[in-house]
Amino acid sequence: MCPAGAGNLHAMAHFGYTLMTEQAGPAQLVAYAAAAERAGFDFEVSSDHYFPWLDAQGHAPNAWSVLGAVTQVTERVELMTYVTCPIIRYHPAIVAQQAATTQILASGRFVLGLGAGENLNEHVVGRGWPTVDVRHDMLAEAVDIISALFDGGYVTRGGNHFRVDSAKLWDLPDTRVPIAVAVSGKQSVNRFAPLADHMIAVEPNEQLVTGWDAAARGRSRKIGQLPICWDRDREAAITRAHDQFRWFGGGWKVNAELPGTAAFAAATQFVRPEDVAASIPCGPDIDPILKAVSAYTEAGFTDIALVQIGGDHQRDFFDFAEKELLPALRTL
Repeated sequence: MCPAGAGNLHAMAHFGYTLMTEQAGPAQLVAYAAAAERAGFDFEVSSDHYFPWLDAQGHAPNAWSVLGAVTQVTERVELMTYVTCPIIRYHPAIVAQQAATTQILASGRFVLGLGAGENLNEHVVGRGWPTVDVRHDMLAEAVDIISALFDGGYVTRGGNHFRVDSAKLWDLPDTRVPIAVAVSGKQSVNRFAPLADHMIAVEPNEQLVTGWDAAARGRSRKIGQLPICWDRDREAAITRAHDQFRWFGGGWKVNAELPGTAAFAAATQFVRPEDVAASIPCGPDIDPILKAVSAYTEAGFTDIALVQIGGDHQRDFFDFAEKELLPALRTL
């Protein structure tokens, strides 16, 4: 894959691996990152959580510490946060510093993925959870601050939500960190397309792509994500996906509001294993995965990151990805 700052669009879709911090510890994630590069993935994205979605997932290491280590065990893959919320748990000036440092360590392979966050992770600092319109205002202000710091020099801001007093990034990378922003509808597309370099979305919605292109300041990548649960035993895969990923079907309007794992467990108590299997490719067959990925490519997405569900079920998946899945995906 071309370095993130090269400014070239992909001629064909590229396929990534998700470092799911909710389902593996820090040492495991670093090892998985190296294995994913060896398997042939083009890029790797990392979630940035303080909580897992469900107790069954059982992990939430600091994503930035993990990414720092990952830069040292990988050489080729692009790295990305998917996504960091820079409005409550982190101040945007700190996010800018983290991103700039990671870009230096990654030798230009890093993309800063940003979003308006979830109550699940942001409530921990006790500042409350704003309404979605306020969160979008905060995110826009945060993107402005981060972009200004990436420009170099001293930055002072006195906005509605954040104050910055003579901040400066003393270690700036040679390659400016590209900014990607997560969107879910027309309002967020129109708000953030003029501010960001690339688009992030978790549903294969062609209207998001066309809307972004119409409002964007330049040519952009569209980066999607798809959960799968590969296993040679389909029933085992369905059981695992239901145990650890049944929260996914709630949709982001719901997922952004719930405050903790108990709330997600209660909200999904009536979700059946067959419901999960209907929305997430489960088992050994490659065709359901190809069909799900095709929905993204046909909608105009340039990059799709796969989530292999189950923190202890990655090793065999890497072998499958290298020998079967990635070669098949590259024929799409």
